[in-house]
Amino acid sequence: MNNEICLYRVSKNKNPDVKLWMCFPSVYSFSLSSLGYLWISKEFDEMDDVFVERVCSDTHKTCMSSDELDFIGFSFSFDLDFLNIFKMLDKYKIPLKAEERDNSFPLIFAGGPVVTANPMPYSKFFDFFLIGDAKNINTTIIDVYKKNVGKSKNEILKILSDIDGIFVPKYPKTVVKSTEKLDCCVYTPIISNEAYFKDTFILEIVRGCSNCCAFCIASYLNLPQRNVDVSKIIEALEVGLSFTNKIALLGANVCTHPDMEKLCYYLLDKIENGKQLEMSISSLRADKLSPLIVKTLVKAGLKTATVALEAGSERLRKVINKNISNEQFKNTVKVASENGLKGLKVYCMLGIPTETEDDLKAFVEFASELKKEFKGFDLSYSFSTFIPKAHTPFQWCAREDSKSLEYKQNYLKKEFHKLGLKASFSSVKWDYYQTVLSRGDETLTDYLIEVYHNGANLGAFKNSAKGLVDIAKFTKEFNVSDTLPWDFIKVKPGKNALLNEHNRLLR
Repeated sequence: MNNEICLYRVSKNKNPDVKLWMCFPSVYSFSLSSLGYLWISKEFDEMDDVFVERVCSDTHKTCMSSDELDFIGFSFSFDLDFLNIFKMLDKYKIPLKAEERDNSFPLIFAGGPVVTANPMPYSKFFDFFLIGDAKNINTTIIDVYKKNVGKSKNEILKILSDIDGIFVPKYPKTVVKSTEKLDCCVYTPIISNEAYFKDTFILEIVRGCSNCCAFCIASYLNLPQRNVDVSKIIEALEVGLSFTNKIALLGANVCTHPDMEKLCYYLLDKIENGKQLEMSISSLRADKLSPLIVKTLVKAGLKTATVALEAGSERLRKVINKNISNEQFKNTVKVASENGLKGLKVYCMLGIPTETEDDLKAFVEFASELKKEFKGFDLSYSFSTFIPKAHTPFQWCAREDSKSLEYKQNYLKKEFHKLGLKASFSSVKWDYYQTVLSRGDETLTDYLIEVYHNGANLGAFKNSAKGLVDIAKFTKEFNVSDTLPWDFIKVKPGKNALLNEHNRLLR
């Protein structure tokens, strides 16, 4: 922590009525590169009446003990984060289940994309959840607590349950996801050479994605797409660049920012005036990659970028609402190679609903075409497997059988090896259990505890379900007339719109 540069002012006149741990379920270096976690910690820290301490899985000593706290908040960004959350609760001798924690324990909550999409597998472990964007909810939680000091946990939770964007499992009701205007630029409030992305100033310039690929939770969970005003992006960059030369632009669809061209010219001007910029950027949309964007990235030291092809055939791309033709993708590679990039990493997916052997062969045929046409340009491929996610048009779809997916992976490994192309593949088995977690419900409670106690490896995930729950049911096709575990969360465009899109695409 001695190597941190803090980009915000903490009140020197703190008179904390509320004491809070903001917990990150991984190591300290990763927490310093987690924009959402750092930003919400900053917002609590800027409150005069709140003392917040950041605590990570490898924190050895804390300023406050757990019995001094009013709240413990967890960032929950990845399905498997629950394992480190359990580990941290155990470390501080806090019972895992909320029902086993009396009034002597702090209120424990979680926020982040995993629990915004579907908190039900974890509903027995937390007192409440933040559903959606947390900016305005933070102040509300603190105000409610201060006004009700001395009341029991249950009384405070009952009050919190009436607030939009808060889900209290003890008092279940319809919850409206909190969606804030992106009226400021969310950026790294702490720059550190101990961060996983060392000395990097990360800023979010776009939230959500209007393209809405049918499987993509990042698109649907963050609708509508919101773009930060370019003047505010530049204002934030001026702050960040006064401390570091490393920047990272974040967003599901960065290239579609309406003022991306203006931002590129700003960055190029910095470089031409002697600033040694190093820039990285999240995945680029293939049909929006312009020569100007590529030239800017190259001038800022980027050698390769990531673009998503997803499916091997044009037919299957239409099924997922990714309407990019082979010719458009070829043009993307052409723009990248002609304007200085050394290579592209192509992101692909296996097991998309309706995928056939022809779609699989199309991956190989198109990869072969690209290699022949762009000799010397480094193309590498990364394959994940389809995981049905809540609040997307494909939330009802089954996950393909693991043996079938492994067959497909082995076929592509051989074919890409013949072509002399690099191809990496996600773990079919781990992706299977991510599906269980993504579409599970409260019946997973004891299963998750068993997984944790049995070592949290693949064997534990496989064997811990025996006698507790049929986890396979969460990987099968859901009936469109069924009530889904996450239906109580109201997210635009809503379930009927998702069903219409589901039917349209799968026709």
